[in-house]
Amino acid sequence: MKRHTAREKAFQILFQLDINDNEPKQAIEAFLESEESDEFLKMLVEGVTAHREKIDSIISDNLENWTINRIASVERTILRIATFELHFIEEVPKNVSINEAVELGNTYGDDKSGKFINGVLSKIIA
Repeated sequence: MKRHTAREKAFQILFQLDINDNEPKQAIEAFLESEESDEFLKMLVEGVTAHREKIDSIISDNLENWTINRIASVERTILRIATFELHFIEEVPKNVSINEAVELGNTYGDDKSGKFINGVLSKIIA
């Protein structure tokens, strides 16, 4: 599975986990059904879940005139994935993480999501 696809699937799984309180491993298995799991996908879902408090704190520290609870679920989930990548996965270049997050925002969010995500993530890496 390509990393772009893994990020997209991780976003969908984490979005569901934000609404339903399931275990990450069960959510991955249920989402993928008969599809083979991917190590990068598992790392994203389990990592974001395990480090969610720290990730939310990093995001909150870089918001202007917003609180993390006010951010729509789509953008919040994408920001969590990208922040996890930026802080916990050294092998992924920062600009790749940001570009992928902006692309997910443009696909799943509204017309301002990509710009919002880019702005927050740019502050996080500054």
